[in-house]
Amino acid sequence: MRNRSADLLHIRPTLATAQVLAHTSPDEQFQNATLRPVIKMQNDLLVAAFRNYAVKHKGQFFGLTLEGKQRYIENAIQKDIKFRNSLKGMIMGQFTLEEYELYIQNSSALNKRMMKMVIERLKDQLQLIDLPSLVP
Repeated sequence: MRNRSADLLHIRPTLATAQVLAHTSPDEQFQNATLRPVIKMQNDLLVAAFRNYAVKHKGQFFGLTLEGKQRYIENAIQKDIKFRNSLKGMIMGQFTLEEYELYIQNSSALNKRMMKMVIERLKDQLQLIDLPSLVP
C-alpha cells in the first residue's frame, strides 16, 4: 500500500520564499510549510470554485468595478459559511495526517490565515476569474 503522506508531499510545489525558521511561530511555520504550498497547488480549483460561486449568485460579480470585485471576494468568503467551508475542505483535503493533527491544535487561527491567503490569491487573479469557464 502506498504512503498517502509521502504522495501528497511529493506532488506539492516547492516554494523558495516559504521559509520555515526555528524562531518562527508554530502558526507561521504551518502557514509556510503547509498552507502556502497547498493553496498554490489548489489554485486552479479555487479560482474555478469562486467563478462558479459568482455565476450561481446571479453573476453580479462580473459587472462590478475592480474595487467592487475585491469587496465581493472578501464578503463571499467571510460571510458565506457554506462557501468558506467548501474552500477550507479543498485545502484541508491535501493535508497529511501529521499536518492535520497540527492543524486541529489551533484551527481557529489557522483558518483565519488560510482564508486571508485565499482571499488575496483570488484578488490577485481577477483576470482569471473574469475569463469564460472552460467547463460548459
